[in-house]
Amino acid sequence: MEPLSALKNRPKSSTPQITRNAKIFKTIIQAIQDKKGENIISLDLRKIHEAATDFFIICEANNTTQLKAIADYVEFEVKTKCAEWAYKSEGKSAAQWLLIDYINIVVHIMHPESRKFYQLEEMWSDADTKIHDL
Repeated sequence: MEPLSALKNRPKSSTPQITRNAKIFKTIIQAIQDKKGENIISLDLRKIHEAATDFFIICEANNTTQLKAIADYVEFEVKTKCAEWAYKSEGKSAAQWLLIDYINIVVHIMHPESRKFYQLEEMWSDADTKIHDL
């Protein structure tokens, strides 16, 4: 077994390692884009102590059918590609704002009117924001 001091001198791998959360994150973004979700953003909440999760992913759907299609496809893709099931999902009956909770990543799929009303981006304005439109 190598001493710990030898590990410092070991060359670092040039291939970046993708974490489980990063794979889920990328799969969610791609699934939303595949179903033509609009105004896709992510909020990095890791530096906010009050936050109950690491990331919010927020997008819009123009109608109820698209809203449900995006949610179903996100769950299918994450299950298929990452072997991860949603901890909880809510809002499918009202279909104005669907939420899919993967513990460290929470997905919000909203009608434009609901998004304007609840203003999640404003509520978490101190989070780092990234736009993911095509």
